[in-house]
Amino acid sequence: MIIIESKRKKPATILKKYPGAILADVTSQADTRLKELSPFYPHYDIPVPFSDGYTATCVEAIWQGLKVFEGCDVDVEMFKNDTMKNIKRTVRRFGKPLGHRKGVHGTELLGYIEARKHIYIPTYKWVLENKVAWIVEKLREASKTKTIVLLDYDTNADVENEKKPLSHASLIKAYVEETYPYENSEINEKVIKRDNIVELDLFNQ
Repeated sequence: MIIIESKRKKPATILKKYPGAILADVTSQADTRLKELSPFYPHYDIPVPFSDGYTATCVEAIWQGLKVFEGCDVDVEMFKNDTMKNIKRTVRRFGKPLGHRKGVHGTELLGYIEARKHIYIPTYKWVLENKVAWIVEKLREASKTKTIVLLDYDTNADVENEKKPLSHASLIKAYVEETYPYENSEINEKVIKRDNIVELDLFNQ
C-alpha cells in the first residue's frame, strides 16, 4: 500500500499513524537516490512536448520554460537548468500568467489544468518510464508487503484542483498502482532504519 503525506510532518507523527511504515522522501531534498523522483532532478534529454528537437534537463524546467506571462513568452534557456535551483518563473518578475504554450513554437496557449494534462503529467510519466524505472519497480515490490509513505511538500492528488500544486508523489503512487491519469496524453530492497526513520535503501541497486 502507498500513502501520501506531507514532508513537513514529523516522522514520529506519521509513524504513529502508520506503524511500521517505510517513509520514502521523494522530494529534491531527499538524502537517498529517491530524490531522482523529484521533478527538479536533472535527468537530461527529456523530450519537450509538442516541440520537435527540444529536450530539457528536468520536468520542472519544461513546465516553467513553456509558461507564458504578460511580460515574457517561453524561455528555452530554462530547459538547460540542471542546478535544481532558480527554476521557478514568478508572477512578481514577469507579470500575470497567460497559460502554457503548446510547444516552443506553438500558437495555442493551454490553461493551467489543460497544461497539467498535456505537458506536466505525460512528461513526468516519461521520466518514470525512461529514467527511474528501477526505482519505481522497487517501490512496487515493496508496496506489496509494506506500507510505503511517500513524502512530498504538496499532497494534492486531484488533477482538476487548480488551487493547489499537483503532488508528484501522487503520480508515483498512481503509476505504481496502474491508475496513472491521462494515459493517452501526448509527448514527442532492502529496508534500513536510520535516525528512527524507516526508509528504502535505494543506494544498493
